[in-house]
Amino acid sequence: MERRSFIKKSILGAGVVLGGLKYTSGYAATSSLKITKIRYYAAPGYNKPLFNQARGIVEIETDGGIIGIGEGGSKDMIEQCAQMIIGEDPFRIEHLWQYMYRTMFYPPGKEKLHALGAIEMALWDIKGKALNVPVYELMGGATRDYIECYATGFRASKATTPEGQAEDCLKAGLRCFRIGPTGGSDFNVPYDFYENVQKTIEFCKRIDSAVGGQGNWAIDLHTRFDLIDGIKVCNALEELQPYFVEDIVRSENQGVYKQVRAMTNVPIAVGEQYGDKWDINELIEGRLLDYARVTLPNSGGLTELKKIAAISETHYTGMIPHFTGPLSTASLVHVLGSSSPSRCMMELGGGAPERPDYFNEDYLLFKDGKLYLNPAPGLGVKFNPKKADFVMEVSERTKFPHPYLKSPDGAIHGW
Repeated sequence: MERRSFIKKSILGAGVVLGGLKYTSGYAATSSLKITKIRYYAAPGYNKPLFNQARGIVEIETDGGIIGIGEGGSKDMIEQCAQMIIGEDPFRIEHLWQYMYRTMFYPPGKEKLHALGAIEMALWDIKGKALNVPVYELMGGATRDYIECYATGFRASKATTPEGQAEDCLKAGLRCFRIGPTGGSDFNVPYDFYENVQKTIEFCKRIDSAVGGQGNWAIDLHTRFDLIDGIKVCNALEELQPYFVEDIVRSENQGVYKQVRAMTNVPIAVGEQYGDKWDINELIEGRLLDYARVTLPNSGGLTELKKIAAISETHYTGMIPHFTGPLSTASLVHVLGSSSPSRCMMELGGGAPERPDYFNEDYLLFKDGKLYLNPAPGLGVKFNPKKADFVMEVSERTKFPHPYLKSPDGAIHGW
């Protein structure tokens, strides 16, 4: 289909189509596109069940020939969501998200949110391609020239010590070098918490000295310690002033951060294990963290992450999303690059973008430790399905649609 330009909404007769937008009631504009097929591919060579990071690729095909791509979700969750939206208008992104989110008996768990995030990502890609604009333009336009990045490890370094790798990381232009606690590399060896509290503190001191302090490093405690040990580490690090200390305790009990906040003054980062805004809004509103780590596709999609960014803005909280997969990284640039000017930073595993064979080489614009907004239509990423592993295709709507309710204005309210 020929790419369309945006048309302002006008008062027109029912059924009139202009510029790819269909005016069905005189006021409500929809596109003339329909979702016809949804395919799911496994990322070749990726097998990390330990982290449960969803890296599958979703293709959404329309009857106009425009195909959007997303990343995330498991086969079962993608299949359930896909069957719900065959035949729907891909431009109604928020409406479809609410439909998939609200119309089952149980609220979505985190695994389903991954699938929602992948599908919603692909819908944004379709809309950008159809209107011939990058997604960040559809989300409000650019608010910053680039996104600062930090490295978890630094593969480009030839140094043989973490201190040397941290130095090389900063020389390459990245804002920050992130480390983890000591120990825990061999799951068959019992973890001595007291010993590793002390070793972790000493490790942080060495890294801080290597990079010259000034918040050029951060640490993720990986929810590894109990509250008392996590606080021991935090209090010992206060004078070093790390950029942030992440996941001080486990994530199940969010209310515990009321105690954590009262017991330490280090900058707190939380959220890589969370999903939509309901998972983290109370932590942000209570000023119990300094940086939200919620990411894509975990949040359920670009729009949902944009909402979390707005909540963060009103409470002066920064955004430093966790990395998951390469397409999600590209999508994060669109969200953060069009969100509030609050402090933000992106994580790069190994200190550089991944370059999977199934995406175009230049899918990310990365230079001197920074990620720049991609001006290509949609997400700016080209997918070669021949280099991925096909899993399934959905082309029919579910035969067992779940009942749901609409308000008089047509908004979905669940069932």
